[in-house]
Amino acid sequence: MESEVRNLRLRTGITVPCLVQGDAAAKPVLMLHAWGESRGSFDRLIPLLTGFRVYAPDLRGQGEADKPEDGYSLAAQAEDAAAILDALNVPRAFVVGSSSGGYVAQQLAVTHPGQVGALMLVGSPLSLQGRTPFADDVDALTDPLDEDWVRESLTWFPLLHEVPPWFIEDRVRDGLRMPVHAWKAILNGLITAMPPTESGTIEAPTLILWGAQDNLLPRGDQETLAARIPGAVLKVYSHVAHMVLWECPERVAEDATAFFRSFVDASKPSDAP
Repeated sequence: MESEVRNLRLRTGITVPCLVQGDAAAKPVLMLHAWGESRGSFDRLIPLLTGFRVYAPDLRGQGEADKPEDGYSLAAQAEDAAAILDALNVPRAFVVGSSSGGYVAQQLAVTHPGQVGALMLVGSPLSLQGRTPFADDVDALTDPLDEDWVRESLTWFPLLHEVPPWFIEDRVRDGLRMPVHAWKAILNGLITAMPPTESGTIEAPTLILWGAQDNLLPRGDQETLAARIPGAVLKVYSHVAHMVLWECPERVAEDATAFFRSFVDASKPSDAP
């Protein structure tokens, strides 16, 4: 399968790396990772998404992307996502957002509706206002980051399914690559933002995947999120916690493939006379 990493200079003033994988003629899928992670968090999902052209960038302040002092509001993060599609010359894509990456994806769908063909939110919040059980821990951080703190931060979200050790070690490395100002500014941008579904309307067809044992996002919020997006479908994974992407990438890939393929198939001309 064709695969490369491109360094994209964005109109928002930063450079980010982006994994590009799949047939150039296939339908594009943009993947937005969670706070504190990188494009590597999709490493177990991407090989399972056959038949699509996948774009997985590192987002501002994280992974190998530029880490400026500012530009971390939710609106700015969504503008980066729009700029990534522009830099790739992709006018419209299916969008997958994991956890807070799904919050960015929602904002992208509100402010740049023409760029989002369909939206899949994986353990994504309705609102992050006031939902800061670990804000004090982040506020107390100083450079250089302590590896033990990064490992401990991964336990904020319990895992009910076994996750490969190499994947966990990659996420520790993700955390250690982030300067403290990025940890703080990204979180602040998320928790101070008006929730996207309160600031505008998401018109894109939307599939919401949520783990029933999520200790951060209550079911009622997920039902409200689905109700605010016309035609949205909420699918509940019964024995899964917040880190849906980490715990069951196979199920996510199966649902993503079926969801996105429904739009691909619908666009094909009928063989009927």
